[in-house]
Amino acid sequence: MAGRKASNAPLVTRQQVSAGGVAFRLRRSEPQVVIVAVGDEARWQIPKGLVDAGESPEAAALREVREEAGIETELLAPIGTIDYWYISDQSGERVRYHKFVHFFLLRYLRGDVRHHDHEVREARWVTVEEAVKMLAFKGEREVMIKAGRLIESLQ
Repeated sequence: MAGRKASNAPLVTRQQVSAGGVAFRLRRSEPQVVIVAVGDEARWQIPKGLVDAGESPEAAALREVREEAGIETELLAPIGTIDYWYISDQSGERVRYHKFVHFFLLRYLRGDVRHHDHEVREARWVTVEEAVKMLAFKGEREVMIKAGRLIESLQ
């Protein structure tokens, strides 16, 4: 493997917990949801982030959507949890993470997606169908489909 040294050090395993939300609003009776472009590749994602110490997943979802999408929301219902594994190099230590991400359905209250934080390249309102096509990760596409069904059941 060019450019990488083989390591004999044991792989440390840690658990991470994140939360995020599918925030929606109705425009001309059609639901729109917020997605955000994150990272150097500007991959489209559902707003989400780590749950802080002492914070509930629900509170973290509301906070992350406020920070990443620039909007205030209210929590309506859990959508589901996805989990996956990934490896990260941190200060020369390879860490294997088992990550759990709790997603919630959130109703838009106020705010403007142009007021997102610096970690986000762009926040955008799109239809559920557009979001499913644009989202970078399969697990998040599945969450968006479930959210779309929940939104329909509320109308």
